[in-house]
Amino acid sequence: MRFATVLYNGVPHLVAAPDEQSPRLIEGFADMFGIISAPRPTLEAAYANGKPLPETGWRWLAPLPRPGKIIAIGLNYADHCRETGQQPPDKPLIFAKLNSSVIGNGDVIEWDPSITNRVDYEAELAVVIGKETRLVSEENALAHVFGYMAANDVSARDLQAGDGQWTRAKGMDTFCPLGPWLVSADEIPDPQNLAIRCTVNGEVRQASSTSEMIFGVKAIISYVSRVFTLYPGDVILTGTPSGVGNVMQPPRLLTDKASVVVEIEKLGRLENICRELTFRVR
Repeated sequence: MRFATVLYNGVPHLVAAPDEQSPRLIEGFADMFGIISAPRPTLEAAYANGKPLPETGWRWLAPLPRPGKIIAIGLNYADHCRETGQQPPDKPLIFAKLNSSVIGNGDVIEWDPSITNRVDYEAELAVVIGKETRLVSEENALAHVFGYMAANDVSARDLQAGDGQWTRAKGMDTFCPLGPWLVSADEIPDPQNLAIRCTVNGEVRQASSTSEMIFGVKAIISYVSRVFTLYPGDVILTGTPSGVGNVMQPPRLLTDKASVVVEIEKLGRLENICRELTFRVR
């Protein structure tokens, strides 16, 4: 089953669907964290009793507008290592994004050009944790996954290089689009066999497969759980494949009014428009 959060009549509502064609508004849950913690029969009953989502009068929000933690993995695709000329890491490279950076499908990615003028896209598979996870083995790791989403790890490359660490570059407001759907793990039996791609203004920039991951989802969850306790609703971004704008010659980065789309097989289409604007301090 797939789940979403939408703004309907000015209020966030939860949506469930067995496929993208039959979404229903569901009741009985305060937010997506309630869905993640609920047993499957309860979710199926909520869908059966739900009302059809109208065709108009609503807009997407991120499935998890404020995840607990967002843990991300850098340099995790073999094809991305090849294009950057870097050696594959011998262990997962961990960093964090701030949960205030999350936006949903259709929202605007925005930045102040006086702060950064090298904003890049990164199509990524996002993993949503379903239960408390600490010191889990690779063998048991997938049993701790609630589901998966499409994600865009938007990155300010000049800040990433200049700061010496990645908090500003990766954690700015609007720099973590997620969604539109959170698809339950039972629909994705093999997260290492999904087509992933990114287009900018209709041009394909990234086209790869999660099979290119150096550290698969199992290995990432196990490794991260040795360092951090993961809780229901925590999100892990699993790295991006080749084709990022920063390594192209010349670089082809995001610009004002650009449309950037991340598509992952079985998870849906995540589209955002970019906007440059000057932030005014009040």
